Amino acid sequence: MKNLIILHGALGAKIQFEELISKLTPHFNVHTFDFDGHGTKSDTEGDFSIERFAQNLKKFMEQHEIHKPLVFGYSMGGYVALRLESLETRTFEKVVTLGTKFDWNKEGSEKEAELLNAGKIEEKVPAYASYLKSLHGEKEWKTVLEKTAKMMLELGKKPSLRPYDFHHIQIPVHLLRGSLDTMVTEDETANVQELLANGTFHKMMDWKHPIDKIPVEELAQELLRLYLPG
Repeated sequence: MKNLIILHGALGAKIQFEELISKLTPHFNVHTFDFDGHGTKSDTEGDFSIERFAQNLKKFMEQHEIHKPLVFGYSMGGYVALRLESLETRTFEKVVTLGTKFDWNKEGSEKEAELLNAGKIEEKVPAYASYLKSLHGEKEWKTVLEKTAKMMLELGKKPSLRPYDFHHIQIPVHLLRGSLDTMVTEDETANVQELLANGTFHKMMDWKHPIDKIPVEELAQELLRLYLPG
């Protein structure tokens, strides 16, 4: 069976994909891991960056002797995979992204970063605060928020992927976006699809952005359709 690596998004962790993995293991050798500073690695020091996470991915593949895997990257995970592919072409066989934000600019980044305020989240969305604590730890979750906000602001100043970077990517890339996604626009996804040499874009009706709001069975079937021949 082919190797498939699943990459989590910002503020996320590998544990979020347990149900999806169970549906895909009959078809693939499924691998997943936590980026530095997240989940089981929430005590890792240092700033967050797309470049750092891309190196996490490269190191994981080297340690497990995984060559040209299939990749599913949710949100930031998709951005990380495409960044590594733009730097080292033919690293992957095929990449599928879901809810990946590509249009990073100063105004948008500041808006997203403002939402990552631990105090406000605890006050206004306590259930989400508890969820983040369950992913990263009672203390570490606030650090994850702070470092993610800082990374977003840096992306607003200098995106890790520019139009010419997408031109370097020659492998098949399938971009998925939920029709109810309020973080990622249809236009930015379609624009990237046009920049890719071998890219497709598919809108998933009634899907929202948060991974815990995505219907797992539908996602699994969509991935099987994209990855399996025939």
